[in-house]
Amino acid sequence: MANTSAIYARIDSGLKERAEDILSQLGISPSGAIQMLYSQIVLTRGLPLNLYLPPVKPVAIGSMSQAELDAELMKGIESLKTGKTCTLDEIDAELARDFGI
Repeated sequence: MANTSAIYARIDSGLKERAEDILSQLGISPSGAIQMLYSQIVLTRGLPLNLYLPPVKPVAIGSMSQAELDAELMKGIESLKTGKTCTLDEIDAELARDFGI
């Protein structure tokens, strides 16, 4: 059996839940993530770890069901009603940043 030590850390409960949800989706236990982090710190003498879930790609209108399209259109209508709007340049910048398009 490997010689192991326990690590105890106090973190925000919400942060812990959100992080563990992502780790679960990646198939990594919290202990496994800490082991990877420590291994990378030793190997690189820094914090190079870069694991993340890829952003969700936008869905083409043609592949949406009528109900999905209606729901998206209602989101837009609600944004207009609440005054939450953005310029075309802001939309283009967000698409470029998030999806590379």
